[in-house]
Amino acid sequence: MNESIIAACDGASKGNPGPAAWAWVVADAAGEPVRWEAGPLGTATNNVAELTALAQLLESVDPAARVEVRMDSQYAMNAVTKWLPGWKRNGWKTSGGKPVANRELVTRIDALLGERSVTFRYVPAHQVDGDLLNAIADQAASEAAVAQRAAGTAHGARALPVPAPVRSAKTPARSAKARTGERSASGGTARSGRSSGTIAARFAGRCHCGKPYAAKDPIAKNPNGWGHPECRTASA
Repeated sequence: MNESIIAACDGASKGNPGPAAWAWVVADAAGEPVRWEAGPLGTATNNVAELTALAQLLESVDPAARVEVRMDSQYAMNAVTKWLPGWKRNGWKTSGGKPVANRELVTRIDALLGERSVTFRYVPAHQVDGDLLNAIADQAASEAAVAQRAAGTAHGARALPVPAPVRSAKTPARSAKARTGERSASGGTARSGRSSGTIAARFAGRCHCGKPYAAKDPIAKNPNGWGHPECRTASA
């Protein structure tokens, strides 16, 4: 019987476009992570990073294995599961008649899928009690985008990347006095973590890496505005 594995892949771009990287993590049939890898892309968009992550993942697993791929990129997932057949019929043009973006990566993934048994599962990013494999891949891609260095079990890493903590929306707010004068990304007052330079977002928004954050998620100031704390060290 063919092997069954669960995997997740993710991409990151610190600026979109900006310093970018891809990452994937592979688990056994029980969902236990067994290996991971991340690689730099130089300057690229978030969509390029997401598609590259999927291509790298497919190239790393046995074509005979049954694979469940977990992703937080609806663009990358829809590109290869919904839009691809129509793009082919239209001569690699969108429904609006424009050339398909990132065609080289999409055709690479299409060839890798071939006759494989691959299922895709969308998992929202940066969620309390969210998907662990996606969180690991997200962190690995973010770190590789900043460092612009390859990493993973094949490069001697003995431990998995530790996902950045996600603050629960149920966390009690500080007193109004403690919040006075502290401004959120949306211009309202918010809880501040003075020691780490983070605050809780008053409203949902989007980080310069291209991924969203939810209301009350921890965010930090970076050269491009407000976003995930782990993204503040990257310059666009």
